[in-house]
Amino acid sequence: MSTFSVSVIQLRDSSFDIGLKMGKYIKNKPILKTLELITKSEIDYKNMKAIFSYFAPHLLDELDGLSQGLEISLSRAASLFSGYDMPKTEAMGCSALITKDYYVRNYDFSPVLYDGVFSLVQPETAFASAGYNLQILGRHDGVNQEGIVVGLHFVSNNGYTKGISPWTAIRMVLDKCSSIDDAIYMLKEIPHSACYNFSLGDKEGNIAEVEATPEKVIVRYGQSFMTCVNHFQDDLLKHKNRISIEGSIQRNHYLLGLKDKNYTHRQMFEEFKSIKSPVFFTDYRNLFGTLHTFSYSHKDSRILTTIAKSDQVLDINFQDWVDGEEINDQVLDGVIEV
Repeated sequence: MSTFSVSVIQLRDSSFDIGLKMGKYIKNKPILKTLELITKSEIDYKNMKAIFSYFAPHLLDELDGLSQGLEISLSRAASLFSGYDMPKTEAMGCSALITKDYYVRNYDFSPVLYDGVFSLVQPETAFASAGYNLQILGRHDGVNQEGIVVGLHFVSNNGYTKGISPWTAIRMVLDKCSSIDDAIYMLKEIPHSACYNFSLGDKEGNIAEVEATPEKVIVRYGQSFMTCVNHFQDDLLKHKNRISIEGSIQRNHYLLGLKDKNYTHRQMFEEFKSIKSPVFFTDYRNLFGTLHTFSYSHKDSRILTTIAKSDQVLDINFQDWVDGEEINDQVLDGVIEV
């Protein structure tokens, strides 16, 4: 058993200065050494820049800020943080439940490959958003000021190719999309590197799952209730699933069974974060331990989030934060039980 923590960071600034501050923050953090080990020493910067320029040009400024904050070259910062042309990522688990009113999700992986940062950012030329950082620039999951909520779900490395990682895609969606249609359009256009599901909801009550591969993207729409786990459900993409998806199917079956419970946002959040929940895992050695629970309610712009076995719940009225109200929380403390 060991403790771990997540820093809560609030940044309202130009994209360059947001990157600059993050660079200075992570300069002596373990995550920087980890990223140096798992990323390529060099990527095709010109191609990466072209993709970013099309979808989210302000993120190039954030990369520039990161390079300045860390006192490294821009090309090196791009290889470390852009999420472009990443080596294959090992399996990770994620379970989400989306209704027209709220979104709840667990993220399962290893604390060794975890940024340990929850960011609330308000750039000058992009939407404000809140979510858990991945590879610093990217996000595991999050919500933006327009009420778009989104999370990633690994499916497989079938057809793996040079492209954009899903966590960078999520950051682009959060920063630039104001409706679920915008998000779906962007996710159809982004050059994906691997097979992932994206769970989506918006303030109008629209919900969907985007099943994305490097070659094809298919959208499943829901009415008032959807689940999203770690396998493709559309018949045209099932051949892209991993050989063993029994665990994902079991989690999906459990989540579907919650539909008739008619839980409130808070009740569903408590269901997901409970160590007794069938979607809470402790197999951290095999990259399948629950690290955080993230949720958002559209009705009251409320974020409820916590990390594994923590006594703390970060409870934020996100609209109030967007309007300028700071939050007091600076760190979440949790426990990893191996």
